[in-house]
Amino acid sequence: MSTFKYTAGLNNVGSYQVSGIPYAIDPSSTTVTFPYVTSWVKIINDGTTDRKVGFSANGVGGTNYFLVPATSSTEPLNLKLSELHLDSAADITIVAGLTSIPVQRINNLSGSGDIVGNNWSGSAGVG
Repeated sequence: MSTFKYTAGLNNVGSYQVSGIPYAIDPSSTTVTFPYVTSWVKIINDGTTDRKVGFSANGVGGTNYFLVPATSSTEPLNLKLSELHLDSAADITIVAGLTSIPVQRINNLSGSGDIVGNNWSGSAGVG
């Protein structure tokens, strides 16, 4: 007999209505991997150079990115993310509110239920 264990997923409204778990990092790498799915994220650029930010490495390396101008920041962006990609980690601070949703819940499933990759790997219109 199988048992079902309920866990919150990406469409669980309550996970986004409550205050996020505080998270802040000065990244040492161009890929920021969050421990849980984000509810919101803010990117702060304290440098003198505009920085590219994208949702995949392909996006930042290509044309699917946005710029955070030098000495400025984004408003809090309401985004469900497991990773964020930068052209450079220099002078960048990331502040986010995390849900309690494990990042594995973002992964696509094949027709057979196998995980086949991250939704935002660059193959789904973001890279």
